[in-house]
Amino acid sequence: MRVCMLAYSFYDADNRVRRYAEALARRGDQVDAVAVGHREQPRVEVIEGVRVFRVQTRVRDEGGPFSYLIKLLLFFFRSAWFLTLRQFREPYHLIHVHNLPDFEVFATLVPRLMGARVILDMHEIVPEFYASKFGIGERSLVFRLLALVERISIAYVDFVVVVNHMVEEAVLKRRSVRPEKCAVILNYPDTRIFHPRGSAPQTREGFTVCYPGTLSRHQGVDIAVEAIALARSRAPGLRFLIIGDGAEREHLKRLIRERELEDAISLTGLIPLERVAEIMETIDAGVVPKRSEGFGNIAFSTKIMEFMAMGVPVIASRTRIDEFYFNDQLVEFFEGGNAADLAAKILLLIERPERAAALRKAGREFIADNNWDVKQREYFALVDRLTDTGTQRTAVRGQ
Repeated sequence: MRVCMLAYSFYDADNRVRRYAEALARRGDQVDAVAVGHREQPRVEVIEGVRVFRVQTRVRDEGGPFSYLIKLLLFFFRSAWFLTLRQFREPYHLIHVHNLPDFEVFATLVPRLMGARVILDMHEIVPEFYASKFGIGERSLVFRLLALVERISIAYVDFVVVVNHMVEEAVLKRRSVRPEKCAVILNYPDTRIFHPRGSAPQTREGFTVCYPGTLSRHQGVDIAVEAIALARSRAPGLRFLIIGDGAEREHLKRLIRERELEDAISLTGLIPLERVAEIMETIDAGVVPKRSEGFGNIAFSTKIMEFMAMGVPVIASRTRIDEFYFNDQLVEFFEGGNAADLAAKILLLIERPERAAALRKAGREFIADNNWDVKQREYFALVDRLTDTGTQRTAVRGQ
């Protein structure tokens, strides 16, 4: 089967897109990925058996909705042209489109007319994400237009995959999607990438916490910076490592300078997932400081299960979505938006190593049953059913 992953994201740093693509490649399918890249990256590269085509460079500097939309439209036209040419040369059986944006599905128009099946993978609910990113209300014209685009996009595709069960509820009840056309596939960690390597030193000086992910307001990284400032007097060896990029990058840099935390906090850009996993093994705790309001309450944190897979205890904001999937035995929750409470929970893990050890143990047990190796069969069944290749595979095995 020939498959294309289509995403306005950095393929090498997007764990959800990579999980699908590399799982299909491992089982013998021919997989391409159409994505964006950094200026220094090659236009075409093979990663773990997947051909990656970077049709556009991207810098995460979108200061407003108009500049953001321009970049999305540019990627739409470039990817549509790429898919059209490719469909005549090496036609795809399946194109798996990852939002944002939802309208990217229409870049598949020519391949779909020629028989390709199309999946829309809703990493985010776009109207709510846009409202959170740019501060618009749910009654605004823009929000209603985005909801209309979402409904049309869902009607166009063959199947919809959503990232968590709370999003599924919102999509099914508020956007009128038929239940039989929609399924949930969580952001399970790929244990081929996220697994302890045994290379970390057994004893470390100080205490290091880490946040790897997008630097956007709803992620609450500024709250974690404030928490570090509060906790340092009792933990002078405390360090905070921020891995990622996004619209809040410059704001965070200013905040770090204002709090005089340059010696305690390091902020790096996007790096490949393999390197993220290596760094996770050297830290003492992971922090997921999302704001427990609006979009933050329904955005599931991939990072929590990745930390667990690496044997790292997690401190997370008590949001509705994370309480839906986890409990106090798995995660050290703090009050969302409360930097003082986050500081207290960081100090708790420093001063009570037995609590950190209990979280590590519970996390490893949880991941044993909730990882991509276990769950990828659900995805294989879906794509085989959509493309009618499951019966063919069975027949080939029986010969």
